[in-house]
Amino acid sequence: MQRIEKWVITSRPGDYVEIGKRFNISPVIARILRNRGIESDSDIRDFLETDPERLRSPEYSGSVLKDMDKAVDIILGRIKEGKKIRIVGDYDIDGVTSVYILEKGLREAGANIDHRIPHRIRDGYGLNEGIIREAFDAGIDTILTCDNGISARAEISLAKELGMTVVITDHHEVPFHVANAHTDVSGKTLSGDAFTGENGNRVDDLPSADAVVDPKRQDCPYPFKEICGANVAYKFIQCLYEKAGLGKERTEKFLEIASFATIGDVMPLVGENRILVKEGLKRLGNTENAGIRALSDLNNLNGKELTPYHVGFILGPCLNAAGRLDDAEEALSLLLCEDPDEAHEKAVVLKEMNDSRKALTDKGVEKALSMAASPEYENDRILVIYLPECHESIAGIIAGRVREATGHPVFILTDGQTPEGEHCLKGSGRSSESYHMFEEMQKVSDIFLRFGGHAMAAGLSLPSEKLPELRRRLNENTTLTGDDLAVKISIDMEMPLSFVNMGLIEELKELEPFGTGNKKPCFALRNAVISDMRIFGANNNVLKGKISDGSGYFDCVYFGADAADKKSYIERCHEGVKIIYSPEINEFRGTKSMQINIMGIK
Repeated sequence: MQRIEKWVITSRPGDYVEIGKRFNISPVIARILRNRGIESDSDIRDFLETDPERLRSPEYSGSVLKDMDKAVDIILGRIKEGKKIRIVGDYDIDGVTSVYILEKGLREAGANIDHRIPHRIRDGYGLNEGIIREAFDAGIDTILTCDNGISARAEISLAKELGMTVVITDHHEVPFHVANAHTDVSGKTLSGDAFTGENGNRVDDLPSADAVVDPKRQDCPYPFKEICGANVAYKFIQCLYEKAGLGKERTEKFLEIASFATIGDVMPLVGENRILVKEGLKRLGNTENAGIRALSDLNNLNGKELTPYHVGFILGPCLNAAGRLDDAEEALSLLLCEDPDEAHEKAVVLKEMNDSRKALTDKGVEKALSMAASPEYENDRILVIYLPECHESIAGIIAGRVREATGHPVFILTDGQTPEGEHCLKGSGRSSESYHMFEEMQKVSDIFLRFGGHAMAAGLSLPSEKLPELRRRLNENTTLTGDDLAVKISIDMEMPLSFVNMGLIEELKELEPFGTGNKKPCFALRNAVISDMRIFGANNNVLKGKISDGSGYFDCVYFGADAADKKSYIERCHEGVKIIYSPEINEFRGTKSMQINIMGIK
């Protein structure tokens, strides 16, 4: 099963020259903005204006979130009464940073507080009955969740029966049902249109908590829905400090942590997130957090201008590795650590865990791709792959890598157990833009023991005997076509090399940070002549050489695992090739020069 790429040049009409004059940008930048659907003057102005003061505007105030004022009032009341509060988080990067923000902030506010991060293997995701009863036995008055809780209806009902107060802060999709939809005798929805409201009304199934803060609630007026759990926690602390008269500005130190989590949890870098990450990256480069400093030092990043790549692929995975292979408490301990020497020791442990995780992941990806290429899967559009030897903690990473390699939505499942110790299958899914994973799972929700997630990713557990049924029903239900499965590479425009200059590259940098939802600009070039290609890199996966098209001549670089195959292909193409590329500045020993980063070749 090979990944199929479809190169598409985006062409949205517009007077790019006039737009450029109005906003003092080049026509190339004007076209890129139009290609991303940023068309009105107000949208263009909003995108280009990334002043962090906008994050403090009433529009993005945490109090706009439904139930936020109620949640803050409850916690302030418990602080005043000296009641015991327990934070319950999650074991991934977003959950750990959310716990850090809440615990650090609430301790400074005088709260009697502790935390509980579920163990991935022993507890599974989020709240469970054991965690509720454990808190009750410890005399906990109030449970405050972060990055989880929205799906834990039964567990929260138990906590309420035991007389506990529960406040939820989360950002995941809200479970729902469809009222008045056409159903068969089993209760199964007959038409997918019901999920858009045509045959019925979508109704949120909110848990019975005392306050539920989640921007994905249908009745939540917050204007930007795609914030991570740590950002919800950050807004909670901001609102609490403001109401308590502690000074909202004292929460500024948490901005960089919310930014870190936004990247690590793969949130779209548009709107509020883009401003948050742009500002957060500046601060992370000079952070006062001893743990992040130690981790940056180990990875040779101190003093460098950090990008989403550094957080998403180098620093973030080290924090995630603790929750995957051991206990997420180790990652939280690093963030809370204030002694530089101790932080270094903790960072070394996390980096070694991540190195081990990478080796296990590579092995799992190889096996999963081999299975996906077998005749058994040739008709499947949704890949449901069982890897019994896979560590359940890396199922999501493997699913993402297989999705990237094949273009298909992917579920990776492995052996696990329920919190009660019974055998089951556990795993993760990663999706494409054409397949809303959470909504498709809702349609077969009767199969799962537990599941949750959003459009692009999900976690799940199910009885082992249900595996064939899951694969069958997901594939029977899907409306994905072959065209949907082709990985679409959106090209901003064809652009000869004569257009490339330092001014353009500097303008392109103003569109950063690049990542999910705000991809790096991509240009096409026909009849490129590439020469003098040599293989570099510790893993022999980098090609360097020269490129020309008759109008310009530059150094070029091409990253990719199959560097030798690409080099052989280039050498066979004497009449030139088609490429997609991005121009960039290469800095070596203090000297800056322009180079062409080849992103694809045909």
